[in-house]
Amino acid sequence: MTGQAEQSLLLDHVDMRMVAADTLDPAADRNAIVQLDPDHPGFRDAEYRARRNRIARIALEHQPGTPIPHAPYTDEEHEVWRLVREALEPAHGRHACAEYLECVEKLELPRDRIPQLRELSEKVQSISGFRLEPVAGLVEPRVFLESLAGGVFLSTQYIRHHSTPFYTPEPDVVHEILGHAVTLGGERFAELNRLVGEAVKRTKSAEALERLSRVYWFTIEFGVLRERGEIKAYGTGLLSSAGELEVLGQAELRPLDLEAASRQEYDPTNYQPVLYCADSFKAMFETLRDFLLRWER
Repeated sequence: MTGQAEQSLLLDHVDMRMVAADTLDPAADRNAIVQLDPDHPGFRDAEYRARRNRIARIALEHQPGTPIPHAPYTDEEHEVWRLVREALEPAHGRHACAEYLECVEKLELPRDRIPQLRELSEKVQSISGFRLEPVAGLVEPRVFLESLAGGVFLSTQYIRHHSTPFYTPEPDVVHEILGHAVTLGGERFAELNRLVGEAVKRTKSAEALERLSRVYWFTIEFGVLRERGEIKAYGTGLLSSAGELEVLGQAELRPLDLEAASRQEYDPTNYQPVLYCADSFKAMFETLRDFLLRWER
């Protein structure tokens, strides 16, 4: 298998929350149910679809701030989690920034099963004050981003289909946990996420929201930095994808210019050919923090 077909299997996730706002239904609420397209790996699997519906129902019936019911994962789905962890751990050792690795150690994620959102939310909240709340599927970008201001991360609970353990066409619990939840277990990461949410709340136009979403994409989702002379990932989209991490060196690295990033087009369905690189974690944190604090559009 070569070319685009091979890449599609290695591309671990596509975070469709960060696509242009005008491509989603503006009336969609925080619990819009995921619809599987005919080319989705689980489209013809009746049991998988039924389980996705049950998991979606958990989010639809959940009252924010109350304990999150457990999702009904199968042994097959726990095996998907194990396979992804086995692929990601050595990739993290080579390519993840030190701040992320410290967060992984603090959360002590299980390797043999998918952690339930409730247990993970309690751990994250005890560290940074952020809590996880379940959603049934994709949410409109403004809703997703504004929730961060209140220390809430809207998370899916379903996991990708077992037939493609290293590919998912939408953000699943692997991306949510190994990407976002882990970083929210770090106080500086959590602070940046809150500032993103607050900046979104101050954003008035669709054009400005799109620009801010791109800043989020090229930092929180796909940010890289230099650490002891090496390029390391801090973006959740990179850190939840072994495929993305292994091709990190092929991307064009540009200095961390957030005004430029806010105007940079991107394709969420492919490896990112352009990444914005900070000189250090401290430089990234201060640059992004100051940019978000000044944001008023």
